[in-house]
Amino acid sequence: MQQVFTKAVARNIFLGSAAFFLVIYLLLTAATWRAIPQRDHASAMTAQVIAGKYLVDTNDCQGCHTINGEGSYFAPELDNVYTRRGGPFIKAWIAAQPTGVPGRRQMPNFHFNDQQLDDIVAYLKWLSQVDTNHWPPNIQG
Repeated sequence: MQQVFTKAVARNIFLGSAAFFLVIYLLLTAATWRAIPQRDHASAMTAQVIAGKYLVDTNDCQGCHTINGEGSYFAPELDNVYTRRGGPFIKAWIAAQPTGVPGRRQMPNFHFNDQQLDDIVAYLKWLSQVDTNHWPPNIQG
């Protein structure tokens, strides 16, 4: 006896598998949304961290750097720069950038004051504590 594969059977297979994968998608989405509060530690965002994030965003640091894998790959990832270098180094590095050496790839000097530098360091410290489940792999030698 030969089975007949009709349009109705094909439609039922399609609808059944679409429903199955929709349920899986919704379960994975719910699991992700449940895990976010334990990973992002948004409750630790102080006014200083928010001010530092504002400076990083408005000065287009992601035009050269990446944050959580998003941005440009022109300069190092900023997720773990605080753990790799520490606050005093970051503050000194940003403040000591020369102003316009022709023909040289370099970070621009934004002429931040001490409070702005402290805000950026506070943001980078907070950023280093976000649990990204080891993504992106940003180990720098």
